[in-house]
Amino acid sequence: MTAERVVGDRAVVLGGSMAGLLAARVLADSYGEVVVVDRDGLTGTTSARRGVPQGRHVHGLLARGQQVLDELFPGFTEEAVADGIPTGDLGELRWFFHGRRLRPAPTGLVCVSATRPRLEALVRNRVAALPNVRFLERRSVDGLIATPDRRAVTGVRVRGEGPDAAVEELTADLVVDATGRGSRTPVWLSELGYARPEEDRIRIDLSYTTRIYRPREGRALVDDLSINPVSSPSHPRGAFLSRIEDGCYVLSLTGVFGDAAPTDPDGFLDWVRSLPVPDIHEVIRDAEPLGDPVQFRYPHSVRRRYERLTAFPDRLLVMGDALCSFNPVYGQGMTAAALEAVELREHLRAGAPRPLEFLRAVARVIDVPWDMSAGGDLAYPQVTGRRSLKVRVGNAYMAKVQAAATGDGAITRAFMRVAGLVDPPGSMMRPGMVLRVLRAARKVGRSRPVDGPVVAAGGARAE
Repeated sequence: MTAERVVGDRAVVLGGSMAGLLAARVLADSYGEVVVVDRDGLTGTTSARRGVPQGRHVHGLLARGQQVLDELFPGFTEEAVADGIPTGDLGELRWFFHGRRLRPAPTGLVCVSATRPRLEALVRNRVAALPNVRFLERRSVDGLIATPDRRAVTGVRVRGEGPDAAVEELTADLVVDATGRGSRTPVWLSELGYARPEEDRIRIDLSYTTRIYRPREGRALVDDLSINPVSSPSHPRGAFLSRIEDGCYVLSLTGVFGDAAPTDPDGFLDWVRSLPVPDIHEVIRDAEPLGDPVQFRYPHSVRRRYERLTAFPDRLLVMGDALCSFNPVYGQGMTAAALEAVELREHLRAGAPRPLEFLRAVARVIDVPWDMSAGGDLAYPQVTGRRSLKVRVGNAYMAKVQAAATGDGAITRAFMRVAGLVDPPGSMMRPGMVLRVLRAARKVGRSRPVDGPVVAAGGARAE
């Protein structure tokens, strides 16, 4: 423990995924003991867990997330590389938007290309090495314990596996809910007499269908870390092919509005052929599949507006997907959790965190990635939601940015620094950049705007 002041004896973190682990890391500097409770086994786990259903699919750790991990765990990226995880420059990946490739450009931002279980294991091992952190595994959470006046949370009730398992009460000076999309905090608030938070939902009906491959001799990606034809209104079918640990590739095919890649091998390969660019098919057509395709469905993004509540129990916080669950194609979830942990660290420096102050501060942290992902989803005409002037102008300008970046690497660099949550979105609106974008987009507009056929969400092709 390295804190200048200890603010409590015990903090309990509900959920041992990335948000919970990063919360535990910063709490360990300010509490005598930190207990991480999870319904899964955590110790020694290197495969996808039941509690992380998206864990089998491509995950993106954005550049700002990588920077935070290096800050919280010095030498983290070097450790990942030593563990066999490939890295590269975010701007030099093979990015495609609207069927056209962005011009590569070095950004100085590191992309860590690992499967979610491997990345999570690295973080978990570093957290487990902290002397005042312990994991309470294979425990479900029965509910909160509160003071008689219900103004403060004083602990949680947890239950082991099996119908006859005993209930254990854990006292705590702070409880952090990092249990993900299925968080029961809204229910617990209601039980304690508080209002439930409002929710913003954006329905996208996303599907991920994923398969891992080992390349044949002489067919491995050498210079490219990742090939990413990103889903867009003009090309709703998308994909992420990433070189990962152990010399393998992971390929996730994305569909929207109920259009999902099949899980049978032939149907999966046919879907790959339907992508707007042939690059991925050329890599995997003769690669060795390691298992069958698996599918994950994500119906909608959810943001719980705790910051709008006027009353909230003391000694309870909410973080990670329990607070805001982003459309995963934007790769923002783990990085948002990292930024929330940094915000928590700042509040702890002033003493025990005040929940509403923390939730309002974290809401400002979430605003940027939420506006980016929500705005991107609202570019699809099928998505229901309010399209403010800010959203309409932003989407129109972003289309020009993506078109301009196909011919101008400086625009790719600026765009990737914003997408990586390193630079603020306003950096793309500086007068010099706007002029550059408009000039480059005009030049691109005089050439063929889209390479290849458009594939509609239902699978129909329009030449």
